[in-house]
Amino acid sequence: MNAVLSPAGPRRQIRELPDELVSQIAAGEVVERPASVVRELVDNALDAGAREIVVKLMAGGVRSILVEDDGAGIPASELPLALKRHATSKIASLDELENVSTMGFRGEALAAIAAVSELSIASRHADAPHAQRLDARSGELVPAARGVGTSVEVRELFFSTPARRKFLKTDATELAHCLEAVRRHALARPDVGFAVWHEGKLLAQWRRAPLEQRIRDALGEDFMAHSREVTAQPTGLRISGRIGLPDAARARADEQYVYVNGRHVRDRLISHGLRTAYADVLHGGRQPSYVLFIEIAPSRVDVNVHPTKIEVRFRDGREVHQAVRHAAEDALALPRADETRPALFEPTRPAVWSPLAEQAGLGLGVGERRPAWPAPSSDSVDVLLHLEPEAGAAPSSPPASTSPAHGGDDWPLGRALAQLGGVYILAENRDGLVIVDMHAAHERVVYERLKAGLAGARIESQPLLIPAIFPATAAEVATAEAHTEALLRLGLDLTVLSSNVLALRSHPAALAGGDMVALARSVLAELARYDASHAIERAQHELLSSMACHGAVRANRRLSVEEMNALLRDMERTERADQCNHGRPTWRQLTLKELDQRFLRGR
Repeated sequence: MNAVLSPAGPRRQIRELPDELVSQIAAGEVVERPASVVRELVDNALDAGAREIVVKLMAGGVRSILVEDDGAGIPASELPLALKRHATSKIASLDELENVSTMGFRGEALAAIAAVSELSIASRHADAPHAQRLDARSGELVPAARGVGTSVEVRELFFSTPARRKFLKTDATELAHCLEAVRRHALARPDVGFAVWHEGKLLAQWRRAPLEQRIRDALGEDFMAHSREVTAQPTGLRISGRIGLPDAARARADEQYVYVNGRHVRDRLISHGLRTAYADVLHGGRQPSYVLFIEIAPSRVDVNVHPTKIEVRFRDGREVHQAVRHAAEDALALPRADETRPALFEPTRPAVWSPLAEQAGLGLGVGERRPAWPAPSSDSVDVLLHLEPEAGAAPSSPPASTSPAHGGDDWPLGRALAQLGGVYILAENRDGLVIVDMHAAHERVVYERLKAGLAGARIESQPLLIPAIFPATAAEVATAEAHTEALLRLGLDLTVLSSNVLALRSHPAALAGGDMVALARSVLAELARYDASHAIERAQHELLSSMACHGAVRANRRLSVEEMNALLRDMERTERADQCNHGRPTWRQLTLKELDQRFLRGR
């Protein structure tokens, strides 16, 4: 039987750790796998002003990594110092640390890598007659042949820590991670050329090009075809890049790139802001694709929070969260039909009458309004009546279906032809055939109208006959006390009974029958993590989504051609009309060319 070791052993003397052990501990933080080495060395090359960077790998980077650049180079006298821990040319004071504009600044990378590998540096400064090569293990400095710039070679990664080497994956997996590390740099620096070689073969190359071309080269033509440009300049920020359309979302979050001042980062606030922008247009657990660049004053962001510099901390994280979210929402709001040709109508949102909205007390119109064209029969869509403008306002265009002056080819979603299977609307536009899921499309139209109409009103609540009393954490109790008004706006009346007990006295009337305690806990968590306005808006939208689904036209409901055309015109005016509230597509285009191919015309 094995003896059990006592946690309290004999006292050990406090002593300084050996330098080699200190470096190996640091390497455990900085160097996780070959891709970590590639990232750090490319960072240094970019800071040196390189215009061309070449990465050469053997065995996925485990056996050998060579990074060559044409940057400024390192004087021979400074080469030995470059391998010492916390030795760097990039900062010299606290003020410079708080305004870091370089990729690296800690001075740990080369020392950490040298502690777990065989490392050598060959570099030539512009003023030197030739290069010098330094062996990190022996410290020997010898002349070498190469042009101005630096070459860093790393061999047998983790040879001195075999236990770490066992955690590496296959060569193919490590190679994929190395390639991704270079791709992340390439997206941020289109002004620099990158090449990746493996086992003597060119694996990938990105030549210097404008940003749009660099994104196309790095992520492919499909991403460009299924993404939209993002541009926003809120106070103190500049946001640019491209975000993928919802129906091009992926099963994995492997095509999401966020850069802060040119540095690739993983930030939960930014990711959440982007995810929120996709909240009611993304289907299931699909992941959006995006490349987003955020420019902010260096003094407003702390990059010194993680050894690998992959995380940052903003001085005002909420401001960045909201700015990113609104920028993405604005880009996604444009209906896709407007991308190919402008619609004939201004992108105004005409008031829409709905019995559902009337029952909910939502003022979607201003003053008393009456239909501008005869009311449809009982079989028609009762929420698509276009209403006249207020007295004194300029007259609006007549409904599209009744205007003989325009041909259907000028409407992005075309002219309705027929219904198919009681579910789809078939329409003809300039490009060919448009197929519309009438329930999904109408659901989005009603949902956006309800969102606009609610505009800060309080959600109707329903008192509980017997309050639901449940245990709560200290954080939940504190949140309930701090956000009483926000909770009431959401239809939740929470009373603090003690330091660890809450009582739910009312809940949203539209959600009767659900697990109200679970709802209250979820809302409290949202309020604690994000601002109250965000939690209120999210809960309201979930309720309105349910209301819109019940109020939208159902399958197998017979529509007239006028009613179908009215729905198409409303779709053209409605934001996010390409997806329903659950993220499913609302329409698809089948071009004449595709039809010709299916019927073998011209062959």
